[in-house]
Amino acid sequence: MADRLLTVAEAGEMLGTGDRFVRRLIAERRIRYVKLGRPVRIPESAITEYVEARTVEPVRRIRARYGKAA
Repeated sequence: MADRLLTVAEAGEMLGTGDRFVRRLIAERRIRYVKLGRPVRIPESAITEYVEARTVEPVRRIRARYGKAA
């Protein structure tokens, strides 16, 4: 099944950023895009991949018990 192609504005809305940030990602080739003549479209899966690749998982530490006498 084909991905939905998003406009720059829609991609920015999905990422919670502005058009300028999305255009910078395109210019730096940090995200996949489709060029349809002059207009540029971003596949929805490219946005998902971009977010997944930059997601940082939390570190789970075992807390030391404080307050105990040595």
